[in-house]
Amino acid sequence: MTTWQIVRLVAGTFILLSLALGIPGSPVFASQWRLAFTAFVGVNLLQSGLTKWCLMETILRKLGVRPGC
Repeated sequence: MTTWQIVRLVAGTFILLSLALGIPGSPVFASQWRLAFTAFVGVNLLQSGLTKWCLMETILRKLGVRPGC
């Protein structure tokens, strides 16, 4: 897997998990404040798209994960 794939998999997982924990109708509902994490991930994806820089990709590259699309 490449850094690009891992970043998107992690972001998607975080968004779905925080939605499951933050929506009142969910069987695993914890608190509506969990939706703030969804917003945080969304803002980071937006920032990454605008600046073409992602901290997680940088960290993954330093850990030896193959860069690229």
